[in-house]
Amino acid sequence: MALTIRSGRGAAAIAAAATLIAAVPAPAFAQLFLTPVNLRASPIAAGDPLVGIALPGATEAENRAALLWNLRAGLNVAALSCQFSDYLRGVANYNGFLAHHSVELADAYLTLNNYYKRKLGAAKGQKAFDDYSTATYNNWSTLQAQRIFCQTATNILKTALATPKGQLIDVAQARMRELRSSLVPAFDPRPSYNPYTIRLSVPIPPLAPQCWSKKNELRIACGGYAK
Repeated sequence: MALTIRSGRGAAAIAAAATLIAAVPAPAFAQLFLTPVNLRASPIAAGDPLVGIALPGATEAENRAALLWNLRAGLNVAALSCQFSDYLRGVANYNGFLAHHSVELADAYLTLNNYYKRKLGAAKGQKAFDDYSTATYNNWSTLQAQRIFCQTATNILKTALATPKGQLIDVAQARMRELRSSLVPAFDPRPSYNPYTIRLSVPIPPLAPQCWSKKNELRIACGGYAK
């Protein structure tokens, strides 16, 4: 599920439009994976095609704004779709994320809005930016990979909350590739079962006939105890 944010009312509308007011109560869950999933995360450049929809002719500042906007959209989708687990605290952490990094996110909003207006003019640029925002949300939709996406996104939210104001771009560059990789389904490895590898706490006594007396008592020579 994606939340579409209309951009015509200015940067001040970001937090109000994107904030999730209430979450559906759900039972608490522990970690979603028994074995940590290796997403092979590595830093990403602001203009990398993996970030999201391309911005032809964008400046470095505009590409950085797009990186932030794509990160925010991905985390917003996670907050909406990951409410099945109270443990993840997606809604509460996302609302805190918006408040903590409001200035940097508002700057990204204005920079992207101005990019489309610079390219297409005021009227067409505004519509193009609205379409861009909607498509950006839809690019984070996932069903088969929901568990790994939710665990990754909410972990990034916790990192962002601990990041000083003005440094959210560092989190985006360090974690965007990881967040995109989490859209691919991941599963815990199947446990292997081999009964021959199980060690018994009580050893099985020898079963040879000569090891047992007529009273069905194990002889001392075979490991029995003297009475």
